[in-house]
Amino acid sequence: MTEGVPRYTAREAIDLVTSEFTELPDPASPVHVYPAEPAAPAREYGPDGPLSWQGYDASRARAAARTGEEESVVCGTATVGGTETVLISFEFGFLGGSLGERTGDRLEAAYAYAREHRLPVVSLVATGGSRMQEGMRALVQLQRVARQSTLTRAAGLPQIAVLRDPTTGGGWATLGAGADVVLALPGAQVGFAGSRVRPPDADPAAYTAEAQLAAGAVDAVVPPAELPGLLGLWLHLLSRPSAEPVPPRSALADTDLPATGWEAVDNARSPQRPRAAAYLDTYLARRAEISGDRCGGTDDGMLCGFGVLKDGHDGGRTVAYAAQTGTATRPAGYRTAARLIRLADRLRIPVLTLVDTPGAANDAEAERQGAGAAIADVFGAVAAAGTPVTTLLIGEGGSGGALALAAPDNTWATPDSYFSVIAPELAAAILKRPLEEVRATADQLRIRPQDLVDLGVVRGIVEPAKSPS
Repeated sequence: MTEGVPRYTAREAIDLVTSEFTELPDPASPVHVYPAEPAAPAREYGPDGPLSWQGYDASRARAAARTGEEESVVCGTATVGGTETVLISFEFGFLGGSLGERTGDRLEAAYAYAREHRLPVVSLVATGGSRMQEGMRALVQLQRVARQSTLTRAAGLPQIAVLRDPTTGGGWATLGAGADVVLALPGAQVGFAGSRVRPPDADPAAYTAEAQLAAGAVDAVVPPAELPGLLGLWLHLLSRPSAEPVPPRSALADTDLPATGWEAVDNARSPQRPRAAAYLDTYLARRAEISGDRCGGTDDGMLCGFGVLKDGHDGGRTVAYAAQTGTATRPAGYRTAARLIRLADRLRIPVLTLVDTPGAANDAEAERQGAGAAIADVFGAVAAAGTPVTTLLIGEGGSGGALALAAPDNTWATPDSYFSVIAPELAAAILKRPLEEVRATADQLRIRPQDLVDLGVVRGIVEPAKSPS
């Protein structure tokens, strides 16, 4: 056990998030895995399971007596924050929360119930991985779980994981890391390698919830007292589909349209100009962020998440957002945005993107991290989205690093923004012009908001909100 980190039982973990839980019946046999095929007959084994592992039956009996559970996972329905959900909770005290064949039966049945009743799935994970006493029959349960998760994803239902102490092995690599949103309790041991199978010189700090958050594999580390509220908010946000696009809202700065291209650049680069966080605070009543690209990286310059629109005829609707904050966007930021857009598309939630970047990060490290492929990923996610995407250009629109997030035919601009094929200074350098011609080059590029409307690049310019008279 990680020192000082509480290790909740399955029922205690359930009580952390809900007071309304109804256990699902234990499936007598594996449920239908492939809808086009007949259900596989239940496997019958002799004493001590599929491997005849001496003492396995006795170990199960002791685990049942100690925990009061018949298997390492408890599955049922619950109401969390007002949203009905299928809830899966692991009992680590039952053979280390390991996955065996009966565990797979229960998980498969829970996922099938979620799809039949159109419910989201929440997994409270605490497991050491696959059950050794069942050998490969235990390991192949990961394939069953992965298929059920994939079928549930294809059905457009959200999946949320809460990582408890410990979450390792196949449970982390399926129910945990495979969820749409991954939350973790502070200090929880999280990693594919359990504590007894890591290299002897491995840094234990790398196998924690906090380390996984820094590496982009976890969305948030949440204290137990805050978990019910945040989990309820996520379930609310992800369970509210809508076919209507996000309407372009008012600009926050009372700025006149620029007279010249260079004035447009000055306006967009002003330290006083409102940034993405201000727009999100103004537009959204409540929001929750996702974090990380699931490939080892994060980018503080890209804010991604879901929120509830304020006011207006569409107030209360859930929207997804991907917002640049004025910095050069790094590859992890683009991959996180692509992940956000694809999740919103699958859940049929409209997307708002806020464009504000001098351009994609172009340092050597960004190239090593796959900048080109990451930008291409966002272009592809926007192009493939069936859910409506609305873009508001709120500051700098620097080249393809900005355009990747822009919705074709539904991009709007604020008066204090510009969009350019390349920054005026770089354009002048490429054309071998002296420094004093940068301002004239900005005019030639036609980068002002009104120029962008004339060129058909943006649909219109959003005006500042009118003060009540």
